Amino acid sequence: MAHSPSGSRAAAPSTGDEAFTDAGAEDVGDSRLSALLFDVSQQVQGGLQTMLKISSEIERCDSEIEAEVVRAREAVAEKSRALDDDRERVQKAALAALDILSGGRGAI
Repeated sequence: MAHSPSGSRAAAPSTGDEAFTDAGAEDVGDSRLSALLFDVSQQVQGGLQTMLKISSEIERCDSEIEAEVVRAREAVAEKSRALDDDRERVQKAALAALDILSGGRGAI
């Protein structure tokens, strides 16, 4: 039995030239398999690196969006307070105008 670099065993023929041919064919097969595995691992590594970049970009965008949402909420809350203040002033002015029109009997 002859041993290949991959550790598999193949029955070696009794003639000398055929033994070298079989061992050479097995080495070529192992070499092709190793090259294929290397190529696949390179593609997987490239895919993982791309996914990592995309994931980092998503996290960055998520942070920016989150900050923008916080700013928008704060702006809406400020605008709401300003509108409440304006409504209160308009109501006081309307009550004062009604009081004046009714003869000034009510107190503000």
